Order: sequence, then C-alpha cells, then structure tokens
Amino acid sequence: MSKNFYITTPIYYVNDRPHIGHAYTTILADVLSRYFQLGGYSSFFLTGTDEHGQKVQQAAKERGISPQEQVDQYYVRFQELWNQLHIQYNRFIRTTEKNHCKYVQKILQELYDKDEIYQETYTGWYSVGEERFFTQDELVDGKDPISGRPVEWLEEKNYFFRMSKYQKRLQEHLHSHPDFILPAFRRNEVIGFLQKPLKNLCISRPRSRLNWGVPLPFDQNFVTYVWFDALLNYESAVTDQTFPDGSPIAPADCHLIGKDILTTHAVYWPSILAALDRPFPKHIFAHGWWLSGKKKVSKSDINASNPLDYISSYGTDSVRYYLMRDMVQGQDSIFTEESFIRRTNSELANDLGNAVNRVHKFILRYLNGEVPQPSLMNQDDEEMRNLAQDLIQKFYTLFPKFLITSLLEEIISYLRQINRYLEKNAPWKLVPSQSNSKSDQKRLASILYCSCESLRIVLTLLSPVIPEKASKGLTMIGAVPQISTSSLEWGILKGGEELIKGDSLFPRI
Repeated sequence: MSKNFYITTPIYYVNDRPHIGHAYTTILADVLSRYFQLGGYSSFFLTGTDEHGQKVQQAAKERGISPQEQVDQYYVRFQELWNQLHIQYNRFIRTTEKNHCKYVQKILQELYDKDEIYQETYTGWYSVGEERFFTQDELVDGKDPISGRPVEWLEEKNYFFRMSKYQKRLQEHLHSHPDFILPAFRRNEVIGFLQKPLKNLCISRPRSRLNWGVPLPFDQNFVTYVWFDALLNYESAVTDQTFPDGSPIAPADCHLIGKDILTTHAVYWPSILAALDRPFPKHIFAHGWWLSGKKKVSKSDINASNPLDYISSYGTDSVRYYLMRDMVQGQDSIFTEESFIRRTNSELANDLGNAVNRVHKFILRYLNGEVPQPSLMNQDDEEMRNLAQDLIQKFYTLFPKFLITSLLEEIISYLRQINRYLEKNAPWKLVPSQSNSKSDQKRLASILYCSCESLRIVLTLLSPVIPEKASKGLTMIGAVPQISTSSLEWGILKGGEELIKGDSLFPRI
C-alpha cells in the first residue's frame, strides 16, 4: 500500500483580509501534512483562493475597480500570511487561473453531454452572502440560515445538476464508511440532512446578474455557480502532478473544512464525483469555530481575531502552538488573550523552554559543549527511554486519526516527566570538581545524555507545530533537525555532538 497523503484546505474568498478562521484551518492542514511526513508518508498540501462570484464582483464595484484587479490585490494577503505562519503548501491555486477555468468547462461539458445538467425556471429566496438559494422552510426569521443576512426573491432561468439521483449512493457510502466524515457527530448531521428528499443543484447564474465567473461551455449567457467552480479545484490543481511513486494525487485523503461548509463538501462534492464516476475523498474533516464569548470570531471582530497581531508580539510558533493546542479537533473553542498567554507561559516557556535551556547551559558550562556519552544508566534512565518509546507509539496511533490536540497532550505529559527526571536526579549536584568521584562523572554524563535524547524526541514530535523553534531547540542539544521516521528512535544521539549556542526558545510573556 502506497504511503501517500493528499490534504486540502477550502479555497478562501478574496473579498477581504484573512482572519483567525482562515489561519486555523491552514495551520492545521500544514501540521497534519508535516505529521504525515514525519510518519513516513509522501504528503501533498493544496490551498488557494476562490476568486469568482457575486461577493467579489460587488466588492470590486464598491471600490471602483475591476473584479480581476480586486482578486489580484487580495489573494497576495493570504500568501503573505501563510509565509509568516510557516505554511509549507505544495500548491496554491487561484480559481481565475486559465487551466482551472478550462477544467471547470471540461467537466461541465462532460456532465451536460451525459444529461446530468438541464435547464429550467427557478423561483426562490436568494442570499448574496452565501451565493445560493434557500427554500421558505430553510429561512430563519426570514433570513439566510447560515449567515443571518437578508435574502431576496428571485425568479430566473438556470441550469441544474441532477444531484437528487445520488442521494441513495451518498447514504450507502456514509453507512459503509463510518469515518468518511469526521468527527462522528458531523457525520450524523449529514445523515440527518439526507433523510429529507435531496433537491437538484442550481449550477449557473445569468450573466445579466453576475458576469464574474466561468462561462458555461454550452451556453455563454450563463456563468458557473461559484461553489461548483470552487469544488473542482481539488482536481484541477493536481491533474498534471503525481506522488513520487507515480500515483495520482487525487482523490483527497482529507478535505479539511470549517463546519459551516460541511453540506457543500459532504453532499454537493461527492454527488458531482459520483456523476463523473470518480472515487470519493477518503475523509472530510469539519473543524469548529473560534469564539469570542458565544460569538464566532471573524474578520470584522476584535483585534484578537487577527493572528498577525499576535505574530508580531509573541512570534509565529507561539500562535501556531496555541491554535493547535487549545481547539479540540471538531469542537468550538473560545479565544482570549489571557488563555493565549497562560498556555504560552506554562507549556512553551516553563515546560519546554526551561528544560532545553537548563540542559543546554549545563553542558556548555561543564562538558565543553558536547553531548556526553552515557555510561552509568539506572532505572530512572530506563524509565525515560521506555516512556519515550511509548510516546512514539502513541504518535503512530494518533496522527492518522487527525487527533493533534490529544497528541500534544501526550507530548507535554512526557515533557513534564523530563523536568521531574531532572529535579529528581539533580545533575547540578554532580558538577565536575576535585571531590567528585568517577562514578559521579559517569552518572552526570548519563543524566545529561538521557535528557538530551528525551528532549530530542519531544522537539522532533513538536516540529510540525513549532517548526522554527523546534529546529533551533534541536541544535541547542546537539541534534540535527529532520522530519523522518528514523528520527523517532531512541539512541540517535551517540555522544560527542556539538551544541550550538542559543537563547531561550520562548521568553516568558
């Protein structure tokens, strides 16, 4: 079986600046991609921007510029933020790219030729914010049930995809693949949604109302519905690429999304794939929202919703760590500056930073800046090795299930064990002096070697989350930064490795 992993984020609208929701999804995708690489997989990570649709057209009109100028100015904000957040994507797609537009038209024509697309007049409530129609029953207090925005009544001719044909196929797939949608309670939501008759999907908009989109190849008076256009990026972006072993990249192993776009990914997208006789993605993982109090944090909210503010004040890796550590995957989480500072000080500054700094300075001062060779191991040392091996096994169990918060909890638990080990064995009581016996010197060497090797495993396992600081920390204890399964073994350090001088990894806030 090939060990390949294809992960995607949603492609983000370019009508405004990126906010914490965008940052969380993309960091989580990056962390998962790195963890799969650490676990021995070849990983391909896709992200990008969604650049068509009515919202973009309206935003451009309000600014007095063309839609193309609008998207050209805004997509770079996402690329700039991803660079600052140390995001290592393999492909950044823009849906205004010519190859993508041609691919969308190719798929539309294929479905039209198979009689999967037809035309009829439609009347209903339309939300500009969500760029979709809603029935009267779906409205909440007369408004769009997703965003709460006003809706308007429209009657117009459009083209429809025969999505209702695939309701039974979707239901069967959900029951035969219980991990298709994660977490499980999100799967239950989709199962409930599919218990009602599935309607056909309107996949066009008249150019008289919306001109900014991919023209239908079989009727130039219409453009493609932005969601139909957007979903196809998961294929169009990788049609000419393969994994190193020659395997095709699509379908995705994991579509990582926010819970608010679950229906489009768990119903619309598989239905389109079914009509094309293509395999479904392996997993659709819907994460929760960051909340301020009981309200979703978005681009229009408090300053805390902008990760750039925290990057400049506290560093990129602190932001990455907090977002991964404080949101249980799939659940909502409350974002506060107080919780950010508390988490950073407790686990990054105290637990990790102090342990690395203490061992680093001790070896520089008393052992000529080289990792000592172990020679007098005792039961405490063996326990640390056994606990490290247990941690590595937990890593191999947790990362394929996308349980990053649980994995971080295990890593921090072992890190605290390292600090307890140092306190118990007190290497500072064995510093070289004329009164020290040879056994004391051997014991000192073994304590510090065991500490370095334990910290090496911790920093290696943290490297997907805090890549810059983990790399620096590894060099401070004489290790070589690397992401490979070979680094997840006890005994990589042999003794004699030279430490590179460095300051505290995470100064206390």
